[in-house]
Amino acid sequence: MTTLTASKLRTRLADTLNRVAYGGERILLQRRGKDIAAIISTDDLELLEKLEEQADLRAIQAALKEPGTADWDQVKGNLGL
Repeated sequence: MTTLTASKLRTRLADTLNRVAYGGERILLQRRGKDIAAIISTDDLELLEKLEEQADLRAIQAALKEPGTADWDQVKGNLGL
């Protein structure tokens, strides 16, 4: 992964965005030697979001299998809704 300081990004913004968008590079931004952010393509972002959604669904499915849980209809019935 390419590393770039925040100050260099200011002078190379257009080139950096092109490298990410068209070259598929992932750029790690640093300030004072510490990683502060990353620039990734929209394709990478969409993949990351899909992976997060899948992880959330797996966590929900696991929680529903735990003892003492109730389905939504049961909760609404208990609350008189």
